[in-house]
Amino acid sequence: MERLPLFGKVGGALKQGGAAGYYRGCKHKFLHFGLSESWPLLSSMIDVRAWAEYVVEWAAKDPYGFLTTVILALTPLFIASALLSWKLAKMIEARDREQKKKQKRQENINKAKRKKE
Repeated sequence: MERLPLFGKVGGALKQGGAAGYYRGCKHKFLHFGLSESWPLLSSMIDVRAWAEYVVEWAAKDPYGFLTTVILALTPLFIASALLSWKLAKMIEARDREQKKKQKRQENINKAKRKKE
C-alpha cells in the first residue's frame, strides 16, 4: 500500500481528496468521505493511526532498541510514582498515629470522669 501525504497541497487544493487519499487502495470505506478540510479531528485521528503503525513497525524491526527507549521514557514516571506512594504511606501512618493519640486521650478523659462520679 503506497503512503501518500495527508496534507499534500497542490495549487491550494488537496492532492488526494483529504482523508480518502491517505492510503491508496484503502479498504476502509468510512475514510472515503473527504471531510478532512472541515473535520480536523478526523485528520488528527488518521495521523495517530499512521504514528501507531510506525511504532509497531519500529518495535518489530528493532525490539531491543524499542524496549530500551520505552523503559528510559517511563523511568521518571516510575520514580515519581514511587516517591508519591512513599509520601502517601507516611501521611497515612501519621494520620493513624494521630487517631490513636486522640482515642487514647478520649479513653483517659472517660476514665477520669468515671472516677469522679
